[in-house]
Order: sequence, then structure tokens, then C-alpha cells
Amino acid sequence: MRNRGLSGKKTLITGAASGIGRATALAAARKGARLVLTDVNADGLDATVESIRSGGGIVEVAAALDISDYDAVTAFAEKVHDQLGALDVVMNIAGISTWGTVENLEHRHWKRMVDVNLMGPIHVIENFIPPMIEAKNGGALVNVSSAAGLLAFPWHAAYSASKFGLRGVSEVLRFDLKRHGIDVHLVVPGAVDTPLVQTVDIVGVDRDDPRIQAWIKRFRRHAKSPDEVAETILKGVEKGTYLIHTQFDIRFGYWWARKFAWPYEFVMQRANDLFTTFLPREKAIPANSTPE
Repeated sequence: MRNRGLSGKKTLITGAASGIGRATALAAARKGARLVLTDVNADGLDATVESIRSGGGIVEVAAALDISDYDAVTAFAEKVHDQLGALDVVMNIAGISTWGTVENLEHRHWKRMVDVNLMGPIHVIENFIPPMIEAKNGGALVNVSSAAGLLAFPWHAAYSASKFGLRGVSEVLRFDLKRHGIDVHLVVPGAVDTPLVQTVDIVGVDRDDPRIQAWIKRFRRHAKSPDEVAETILKGVEKGTYLIHTQFDIRFGYWWARKFAWPYEFVMQRANDLFTTFLPREKAIPANSTPE
């Protein structure tokens, strides 16, 4: 995306009713974005819309829906495209969390994590990115994964299944979409003090246990605020940064896990370019080209 500022950009943000999604919507509005907002929480979404509009911000479209429902996302996308045409920026921020050991997790926990945290963003990508490609105006795709999408935290198997998956989608699309002038950004927050901290489902554990409460308090002392994370996300988008860290400790931990990033990225881009030569000629756009 050549002009990475958000002013005047048609920007979709999921999860806009609370936490990082709400904070990002408010911050994007202050930068002049023309917002398209959604969340499963209708009341919270209405409050976000009211806050933005009362402050002079622009909300073009807002609708409450569950992103895990493909048909609902598709109907929403049709409405948005009929009204606004192709978007400029798509931000997948909505997500939920469940922790637990494998013997305590039930099938419904695994399925819900994947349905919301992985298939939800995929539904959004399916519906909103192809029109951006067709419009040939470039743009940006922001996927909010997690530190648990980079590192193996205890009790995070189901959550990490979804967040590692979203990271994988992002890594491939980073190279696939480059030739279309669409920047891909993978956000990997560490501790963030959102309402999710108080509602996260810890399967097989009594949340009132003093030891668990002590860990929650410790987490919150270390955590960034949603406003801080939102500002970091938007700065990363404006700079064209692929991997957007919100905390130094996660950045450092991931550095240990993956020291040789540059050779990997070089080889993956060259491999992606090679595969592109197999496409029909009109679709085989060089990776270093810029949309008209």
C-alpha cells in the first residue's frame, strides 16, 4: 500500500465493541478513517459507534454479527460493497479465548476456538480481499494473532491452534498479496488488559482459587492497555511492518525461537514468485509491481 495513512481510507474492524477492537476503531477514527465496524455484541458495538460519531468520526456501516457464520459475513460484505465498493483496509481483531489441559478440554472448546479465531478471519478474507485485488488500489490486511501464535504457552493448545493457524494464513498471504500492493500485518499481542482477562474460560480450574487470582493480578500489572496496543497496531500499519509486536518480552522470546528470519523470507518470496509464473499470464503480476 503506497499511502499507508488511514485518513479517508475505508477500514473494516471486527471485534469493535470492546478491548483492542474498540480501541483501534476509536484510534482509526481520530486518524480520519471511514469505518466499517462489526462485533457479535450489538450493545457494545452501538456504544462504539456513538462514541466515534459524537467525536466527529465517520462510521459508514456497522452491523452486529458472528464472524464464525459465513453466510452472515457474506451478506454483510455484499451490503458494504454495494454501499462503498472495495475497502482499503481490513482488520481482523475479533477473538475469544479458552485455556485448559488436553484432558479437560472438550470438543466444543477446540471447535469454538477454530470457528471464531481462525475461520472467522478466513470468512472476512474470503469476502473482502478479492474485491480489493480486483479494484487494483492496493490496501492492507491486519490479522491479530497472539503471542500464543508464536510461542508454546502452557494450557494454550486450543487457543494456539487457532492463533498459529491465523499466523500461517498471514505468512502465506504476506507473499501472495504483495504483487497486488496489499500489505499484510500480523499482530502478536502479549498481555493486554481487556475484558477477556476476566472472562477467559479456564477449563477444569476454579477461577476463584487464590493462586489463579494472584496470577490474573500479576498478568494485569504486566499488561498493556487496549489503547496502547491500538496505537502500536496503527503505527505498524503506517510503517508497513509485517510482524507487529506490542511487548518487548514477546519480541525477544520469538527472536530466540527464530534467529534466521531473513533467509527464510527471501526464499519464501522467491518461491512464491516462481509459483506465480504458473498462473495465466493476465494474473501473473510481478511481486515488485505497484497497482495503478
